[in-house]
Amino acid sequence: MYKQINQLETVTKLNSQGKEKMQKTNLADFAEKDPRVRLYSLIQVNPGEEVEYHMHIGESESFFFLSGKGIYNDNGTKVDIVPGMATLTPSGQGHSVKNTGDEMLVFIALIVVE
Repeated sequence: MYKQINQLETVTKLNSQGKEKMQKTNLADFAEKDPRVRLYSLIQVNPGEEVEYHMHIGESESFFFLSGKGIYNDNGTKVDIVPGMATLTPSGQGHSVKNTGDEMLVFIALIVVE
């Protein structure tokens, strides 16, 4: 199975002011997929926007940053994001991402259910 990115579902999320915050393209947009994969997406966060801090329970989430810059909050420890950086948030832990650059912050997110 294969698809081009323009054939995959993309959802635009808005911030509290109704402006575009981010786009999420579902890379697992296939009829047959592994039910343990809750999310496998290309995420594009606009400058100044963020994915707010949240916890993962019963699942883990991994990010792989492709481009842009920002701050990654790993359970209260903040680190600079650089392209090529990978993260893992196991069940029972939390994280957030903020775009601090002038361009889109682009990364792949994968959530696997335990």
